[in-house]
Amino acid sequence: MEQKSKLMFASDYQEGAHPSIIKRLSDTNLMATPGYGSDAICASAKERIRRACACPDAMVELLIGGTQTNATVIDALLRSYQGVISADSGHVNVHEAGAIEFGGHKVLALPGKFGKLRAPQIRQYLEDFCNDGNNEHMVMPGMVYISQPTEFGTLYSRKELAAIHAVCREYKIPLYIDGARLAYALASPDNDVSLKDLAVLSDVFYIGGTKCGALFGEAVVVPDPRLIPHFFTIIKQHGALLAKGRLLGIQFDELFRDDLYLDIGKTAVRYAQDIQEALRKAGYELLFDSPTNQVFFIIENSRIPALESEVECSFMEKYDENRTILRLCTSWASSGEAVRRLCGILTRR
Repeated sequence: MEQKSKLMFASDYQEGAHPSIIKRLSDTNLMATPGYGSDAICASAKERIRRACACPDAMVELLIGGTQTNATVIDALLRSYQGVISADSGHVNVHEAGAIEFGGHKVLALPGKFGKLRAPQIRQYLEDFCNDGNNEHMVMPGMVYISQPTEFGTLYSRKELAAIHAVCREYKIPLYIDGARLAYALASPDNDVSLKDLAVLSDVFYIGGTKCGALFGEAVVVPDPRLIPHFFTIIKQHGALLAKGRLLGIQFDELFRDDLYLDIGKTAVRYAQDIQEALRKAGYELLFDSPTNQVFFIIENSRIPALESEVECSFMEKYDENRTILRLCTSWASSGEAVRRLCGILTRR
């Protein structure tokens, strides 16, 4: 009897790229173009992104990966004595190997609720810093970092985002939004924040490619280019500039052709809902109802080996002495057959 392969639901960047990207890369393989993103394909991709964001004057730059993007943008926005406010679960605080600190800036972590910060919480932190008589001896909060969706797959509403943006305006610090999984936020029925909203309610944001159908790459959008002078040079300083820039241009040119980026996460979100329903039927406790492509559930430690023998999933954290929080993650490339097999495994007692 043929043994079925292990199901891969550990992350959303385990597959390659959307077929249209692979085809375009193949079709243009022998094309000679100028380097470092100065080619016509990159220009087309950037213009498509500006139109999608309804921000015709925005600076758009294509970088090679999420950690490089966060480190580059944060370093470009902060003075040497400043740090970045983030949720304690924020990617820059937990999963980037101290890249921000390596660049000379402290991550100022605040407790988040399922990945989210609240505007009053940020205001209180900034107010406390300003009123501290010893603040000249402290790391100054110089910007706010949030993720959409968050590292828990939760979403900021337009109202919540506007409130955080208002606090940042009040204290004259920039708001930066990590959009590594942005396609899954845009595809969620619970989402009311558009690309156009991000261009109005943040100072810098990036559109994730690596986890959203590209082989690699992220697109940084700076609605007001005056915010980061010489950003291109700063990108190169941080090792985030690709010499064969057209490889990034091709990917984003395809992702923003015919609204592909807006649609690419829809099946992943739908499949995540199917998985959550299977978990409920099987008697598992969900950490919360996820609106995007990441599903978090609580499992007895004794049951983990059997599950992991058939399914690749992610460890999140210990829930208590006898239970653990695991994550299952769908992607743009997840198949209905794989999800059905997974649901069958989860409901098998």
